[in-house]
Amino acid sequence: MSPSKNNKSSTLPAKWQSATKAIKATQVAFDMDEKIQYQIRRQALEDGVSPSDEIRQILGLPCTLRPKRPRLTVSLSPSDYQLLGERYGIEPQQQLDIKKIVVQELTKFAKDHD
Repeated sequence: MSPSKNNKSSTLPAKWQSATKAIKATQVAFDMDEKIQYQIRRQALEDGVSPSDEIRQILGLPCTLRPKRPRLTVSLSPSDYQLLGERYGIEPQQQLDIKKIVVQELTKFAKDHD
């Protein structure tokens, strides 16, 4: 590595320096038949890992044993918060309260479909 590149990484805040390897990684997307994608996702769910980690295991690449923060994500726009606020009878700006109610609703859904 050239001195100028090394100097740049040392000027990064300490909390970011450990992320330099991850920054160099490139995400790769695979277009595959839906049945193949479903099988990989299902196996990942059964193994308790992310689909990305399942692919790494299939390919014999190193991966984490378990996701550090297993979670579900959804993108919510301001209009989504508006709709959810109306649905729950609270102001759309109360995003934390909306999130709490959404967690309760998703938990109820999972219990009802168990």
